Amino acid sequence: MKSLAPYVMRRLGHGVITVAAIIVLNFIILHLAPGDTVDLLAGEFGAADPQYLADLRARFGLDQPLYIQLGQYFWNVLQLDLGYSFRNATPVLNLILARLPATLILMLTAILVAFTAGLLLGVVSARRVNTLTDDVISVLALLFYATPLFWLGLMGIVLFSVKLGWLPTGGMYTIGGRFNWLQSILDVGRHLILPAMTLALYHMAIYTRLMRASMLEVYNLDYIRTARSKGVMPRRIAFRHVLPNAVLPMVTMVGIQIGTLLGGAVMIETVFNWPGLGRLAFDAVFQRDYNLLLGTMLFASSLVVVINIFTDLIYAVLDPRIGIK
Repeated sequence: MKSLAPYVMRRLGHGVITVAAIIVLNFIILHLAPGDTVDLLAGEFGAADPQYLADLRARFGLDQPLYIQLGQYFWNVLQLDLGYSFRNATPVLNLILARLPATLILMLTAILVAFTAGLLLGVVSARRVNTLTDDVISVLALLFYATPLFWLGLMGIVLFSVKLGWLPTGGMYTIGGRFNWLQSILDVGRHLILPAMTLALYHMAIYTRLMRASMLEVYNLDYIRTARSKGVMPRRIAFRHVLPNAVLPMVTMVGIQIGTLLGGAVMIETVFNWPGLGRLAFDAVFQRDYNLLLGTMLFASSLVVVINIFTDLIYAVLDPRIGIK
């Protein structure tokens, strides 16, 4: 494992540079948009004295040149100070940390379901290529891939919540419910089923197609033909020789799709009223809460970078052929 240390440090260095670049881009893009928090507050009050508005901008630091504001924001971030949400009257970091567990629960459940189901369906489809089973799996994968997430979510609510009454329509837990710890976990699990499955279906379709194509490619390699000529059982060939090599692109895709997963979480959290970072960022956009929006974007970007580094390390362990130096 000592050989991994330089690789880890190099990837961490790249990650820090990436996050710094994201901070700069997010800051500049948001501040190029017309209006600010002070304008929004003035609009809500109907009118405001120009001197009062100038005092507010001075208080928020909005009267400084953009490069000074950016430098101050960088310095604050280094001290883990993401600013203050004046709309929520709470430090941004506290808001993010309060919403982060909900988003992680939703994302981890969705990616686990999507990866596992996509892996199994891809293996079945590849082992029964050009059969009815393969055709059905391929059509379902294409259907889930092409269907918008918000429509799947709404149809899930209509079917399983409104018509059948099996699952709650939204939220993360039953408001006002008095449960013990086990009942609380089960209650959150019931609320999690619809949003997690909706978010997982799109990614499951991608993993299914990717796993099928990867396995078919490995089946055509010379060492698989050799194993077949020696009379090795097809089941052993599939799970001992083909699967370990075919799963590597799946691991890479998980790291790449974390950003897409976060983007989908914004929509899913809005449809199901799930109290996560996506819903927090959605509200911040409409409230023009720049500090909160910058903080959520920074947190989400950092999460994607960290998960990609972790994915690279897993890939390096699974496939020593990539040649870490």
